[in-house]
Amino acid sequence: MRTESEEKVYVDKSGRDTIAAVATAMSTAGIGIIRVSGPDAVRICARYYVNVKGKRNLESHAANTIVFGYIEDENNTRIDEVMISIFRAPHSYTTEDTVEINSHGGTYILNRILELVLRGGARLAEPGEFTKRAFLGGRIDLSRAEAVMDLIASQNEFARRTALAQLSGSVSEKIKVFRSSILYEMAFIESALDDPDSYDLDGYPERLDKICEKLMNDMGSLLETGDKGAVLKEGIRTAIIGRPNAGKSSLLNYLAGTERAIVTEIAGTTRDTLQESIRIRGVQLRVTDTAGIRDTEDRVEKIGIERAMEAVSQSELVLYLIDASEGITAEDISISKLLKNWKNEDPSLRKCILLLNKSDLPPVTEEAAVRSFFEEADAILSCSLKTGEGALELGHTIEKMYHMGELTHQIESMITSVRHREALREAYESLSLVRQSIAMGMSEDFFAIDLMNAYSCLGRITGEAVEDDLVEEIFSKFCMGK
Repeated sequence: MRTESEEKVYVDKSGRDTIAAVATAMSTAGIGIIRVSGPDAVRICARYYVNVKGKRNLESHAANTIVFGYIEDENNTRIDEVMISIFRAPHSYTTEDTVEINSHGGTYILNRILELVLRGGARLAEPGEFTKRAFLGGRIDLSRAEAVMDLIASQNEFARRTALAQLSGSVSEKIKVFRSSILYEMAFIESALDDPDSYDLDGYPERLDKICEKLMNDMGSLLETGDKGAVLKEGIRTAIIGRPNAGKSSLLNYLAGTERAIVTEIAGTTRDTLQESIRIRGVQLRVTDTAGIRDTEDRVEKIGIERAMEAVSQSELVLYLIDASEGITAEDISISKLLKNWKNEDPSLRKCILLLNKSDLPPVTEEAAVRSFFEEADAILSCSLKTGEGALELGHTIEKMYHMGELTHQIESMITSVRHREALREAYESLSLVRQSIAMGMSEDFFAIDLMNAYSCLGRITGEAVEDDLVEEIFSKFCMGK
């Protein structure tokens, strides 16, 4: 039994206490893991561990070992047989002493063991607190910490590979090179201003201009792939649009591989938007099926059409269906005008594929005619969603349109985080201001101001120049136990 003195929560001299949480899913499973990290992780777990010979000797085991035994409560009641992994600081995920108790899976068993650990002096970990401690301990920088969550949340191959590359330092290493170069120039300018007799600034502005130009070119390359990378990581927001009975719901059902939407011959069956996450040839699509766009007096249908318009405005890809067995109608022309305005707002990111559906029926609408009134279409395909003819080509078209093969080779040098892109863009703009100051013949102390801003912006990516509240916000989005 524990004494009164053993009831306290143990805190080390740095003020960092011992934390614990279930690190695996709380469900019926073969294995479950309780992770404990902090200065008293081993001592707390040792109270409840008994080896096969009945000895409580967990603290005597060396680091990086796995031991077999049992977990027993204060009354020596056996809870489960376990395998316990022991890691000693700083050679652990958190850089602290860490114990991982591998028990049989199951909500009840995991909670029983976790309750023991908490009674023994640990406290329940906050979401992402284990990874946060890895960051605070200097094991990983902030960009790598965010990559951990991206890897857990990845829903397609592109997201997995980019997250894994960033976890290995593909982003942080580039940022460190940028910052090192900028820091050197800042130090040179400061030294030259403090001791002009020892440092010659003749010709320096021209040299600095070339350095900034190279840095901006390298940053620009990252930014160019960043927009597409973020879209592909999160999934391409896709709207299926067209007039009633063009085959929109049939297309959603085909892509989803199930009868997700109601399909009838009655025009206007779809009154509201219907959303589905679909993976097609390695590309994740966040698809919204919309109400058919037409003039109507039906109040409910009007609301559906308004939501269709909103879905288009928020999309990066539009699949525009036209009934090829009928002529181009006034409704088709109205939709094409809507899409022209939508696409012209951001032609580099917004794509439109025009599908001539019902190719199994005698065609009335030909591709040439469609192209003449909607030149903005990035691709025009003929298909029959009834027979499946031509539908496979859609996947190939999307894959080529988003340069999946090309982007696969750029994964090692790609950013996908919105936060990283904004910080990098600000750094890029600061270097641009340095070059403007050089062109205007301004003094070197003006250069230092914008160089410092660029340096700080890049530091926000790796966490070397980031406020505490932002760190808290980032880690609060993590799952429990990670």
